[in-house]
Parts: sequence; structure tokens; C-alpha cells
Amino acid sequence: MTTLPTTSNGHGDPALNGHGDGPHHDVYDVTIVGAGPTGLFSAFYAGLRGARVQIIDSLEEAGGALTAIYPEKYIYDVMGFPRVLAKDFVEQCLIQSQRGQPTVHLNEEVRELERLPDGTIRLGTTRAERFSRAVIICAGVGAFEPKRLEAPGIRDLEGHGVHYFAKRVEDFRDKHVVIVGGGDSAADWAVTLEPVARHVTLIHRSKFRAHESTIAELEASDVDLRYPGCEIVSVGAGESGHLSAVTYRDAEGTETTIPAEELIVAIGFVADLGPLKTWGFELQRNQIVVDGTTMATNIPGVYGAGDIVAYPAKFKLIATGAAEAVTAVNHAITHIDPKARLDAGHSTTIMEKREKAVR
Repeated sequence: MTTLPTTSNGHGDPALNGHGDGPHHDVYDVTIVGAGPTGLFSAFYAGLRGARVQIIDSLEEAGGALTAIYPEKYIYDVMGFPRVLAKDFVEQCLIQSQRGQPTVHLNEEVRELERLPDGTIRLGTTRAERFSRAVIICAGVGAFEPKRLEAPGIRDLEGHGVHYFAKRVEDFRDKHVVIVGGGDSAADWAVTLEPVARHVTLIHRSKFRAHESTIAELEASDVDLRYPGCEIVSVGAGESGHLSAVTYRDAEGTETTIPAEELIVAIGFVADLGPLKTWGFELQRNQIVVDGTTMATNIPGVYGAGDIVAYPAKFKLIATGAAEAVTAVNHAITHIDPKARLDAGHSTTIMEKREKAVR
């Protein structure tokens, strides 16, 4: 796995680079809050435009939810990859992000955002004060906690066969696996584990809400589908204290107990914007409202991209996050330097101009 260096100096366009007025204020051109795929692509594109960039993320590793929740789950909806493991996709995002040599601060949470009288933005974090001419918020859904399954015995078996974050496919090899949920994560895990596990059962109380193609693949597989109207009512453990069985109730009220060595609970997450709620953004359903044309928030110099933002006809996809990142970066550049071009052209053109300038 490629990792982001924690100390790195960018060498961007002199028109954008510089330091603050005070001797202790190192002011970056663009600060990216969040090191998920959208944040990493924002860092890449800002570096491509010659900006001096820093990335701040509260997690210990870059990659956001892809790294923290499902590194070995397949992704199907990003350009150039018919399918790709989340961890492998993050690997490529990391490599790409390093073109502009951004400075990276991991395991550091931004607690405060303040726009100073001169337009500089101060970011108070758990480690230091950071300063920037523009900020792009790419914080995904914010802090997230899995929704807990309420059934007798579940809490006692967390870490002993009950999983809310399933990271390694090999942990489920030749096991009786039960998955609870009907969204993309549940369906994807069922399809991914079906050729690996001894037996996979998917239990859901309603209809599936995953992508149509995944549902079709699921229905054509050997996964044992128990839906609709099915829900787990209790779990049991063997002599070793590890999960050994799951009891579920069907739509008719009949209870059935099946073997289960591993249980993956994929019924969603509870998102919390945390400190972001106090920064003065216009919020809508736990998202930051932005201008759909510029990705600008209601705070001058602060932009957003990815799942954290809301605007009419918004789609929560990695692919759209990349487009939003480009828009946010380009408008951040013109915020920093009103004389700069909004559209710098294709990446090849940008690189050719920079290479000629170096010569």
C-alpha cells in the first residue's frame, strides 16, 4: 500500500505560492479537508494547477470510508475500471495525489474554521493552527458510526463473529456467513463472499435497494436469499464464545435457526458532521449546501466536493465527486488570483506549459 508522506513541500506557480503576513503563519494556497478519493483527487488537481496544497484528515490512513470500512469490497462505478477493489483504487488515488507533492496531516481533526479579516482562512485542528487562502471540504459523510442491530446476544458477540466493518475477505473463507441488510454494501458483500465462503445467507426485511445489476447478479448466484419480511431475532454462541447460529423470523412469523460462524451487519451508518456544524455553513440533511455551478459554500473562499455537499440533482458517487473536485479547485484558484484562468485546459496542456516554463 502506498502511503502519503507526512512532510512534503509543494513547488507550484509562484503567482499562487507564498507565506502569510506573520512570521509564524505558513499560508497554503489550498487546504483539502478529507483524504478520501474526492479529497485526493482535489489535491492532485490543485497541484496540477500549480497550487501549494495541504491535506488534513482525522483518520490514520488516507482513503476515507473505502479504507476504513470495506477495503476488499469491489467498486464498479469509477471510470477506467470494470471493477476494482476499494483498497487498490485508493492506492492509485494516492499515487495520483502526489504529483504536486502536497503536505499531509493525518490523524488530525479540524475543529475550527475562521475567515480572518484579510481573507485568509484559519483552521484550528487537534494538533496546530493551519492557514490557507482557500479551503475545499471533502469530508464524505463526516464521522460515521454503524447502525447497531438490536437483537438479544448481538452486543456480546461483537468481535466474536459479529462484524459492522468487514475488511478482509480471507476472514470469511470456508465459513457459514450471514449478512443482514438490503443496500449496496450488503449486496456487494454477498456477491463478493459467495465464491469464498462455504455458504452465504442474506437476510433482509424489505426489498433490495442496491444497484439493479448487483441485484441481478445476486439473484443469479448461490447466495441464499431470505427476504422480504425477514429479520434476525437472536444469535447464539458455541462453547468457545464465538458466534455459532442465527435465528430469524420470516413474514409469516415463523422462526428459523441457521448455522452462522460470521455475521456481517450492513444496515447503514449514522453520520455526524461534528465540528463542521458550528462553522457557519448552510446545511441540508447533514450536508453542506453549495452552488452547483461553482461548488462554493456560503463562506467566501470555502468550497466543497463529494458526498458532503448538497445541490439540486446531486448524485453521491465517486465519479461525480471527481467532477466536483475539478470545479471546486478551478474556482478556488480564481478566488486566490482573480487574473487566473478558470479553465486551464486539458491536463496534457497544463503539464506541457509547466514543463516549458521550467526549461
